[in-house]
Formats: sequence, C-alpha cells, structure tokens
Amino acid sequence: MSTCVFIQIRCKPGTTYDVAEDIALREIHSELYSTSGEYDLMIKLYIPEGEDIGKYINENLLHIEGIERSLTTLTFKAF
Repeated sequence: MSTCVFIQIRCKPGTTYDVAEDIALREIHSELYSTSGEYDLMIKLYIPEGEDIGKYINENLLHIEGIERSLTTLTFKAF
C-alpha cells in the first residue's frame, strides 16, 4: 500500500511556474496546486510501497531548480 503525503513548496521569487512545470513533467504527483500564503505550491503524492519516504522525495522532487523550502505532511488514515 502506498503512503499519501502532502508537500508544500516555497519557490525562489519568479520561479513558481517553472517549478510547477518541472514537477508536472515528472508525472510523480496525484495533484498539484498553486496556493496562497507562506508556500507557493502544494503537491499530493503517493510514495510507492517499500520506498523510503524522505529519500524518494529528495531524489524525485527537492533537487528541482527554484525550490527554496518544503514542508511535508504524512497521512495516516482516510475517513
């Protein structure tokens, strides 16, 4: 069973659309939103079973040019 995580991304000024396009092209997300507030993007992502969550996110997402900071929220149960 995969693990659902939500990742909020803060981008360097002027890079949000480039970062979003790069994420979209990777086709690793379930949903990708532009948001207001402290973070610029929110991603809903399913981590494949057996994968280390932190390593998967680092290798597939966080090295994208223009990402300044991220906040990952793990989920436990859907109601």
